[in-house]
Amino acid sequence: MDNIGLIALVSLVTAGLTMCIGSIAPAIGESKAISAALNSLAQQPDASSTVTRTLFVGLAMIESLGIYCFVISMILIFANPFWNFIVAKAGR
Repeated sequence: MDNIGLIALVSLVTAGLTMCIGSIAPAIGESKAISAALNSLAQQPDASSTVTRTLFVGLAMIESLGIYCFVISMILIFANPFWNFIVAKAGR
């Protein structure tokens, strides 16, 4: 396998691992946040508007981690910064 094939293989594997880890961690965080919010709503139903608003802001922050990992994996697949360097070095 030449250098170009190796860069492509490593890029695809890294993009897959990025999406795998990047989707597991936010899913665990979101489940814990929703569980805590439901627990607090069951204990104090009067504070439902405050808890709900805070929950949605927190979920948006947690979800942004998954979106960042998605963007990084798309960059590694379609706009790899190492690709042009390797192609220029190979002289193709």
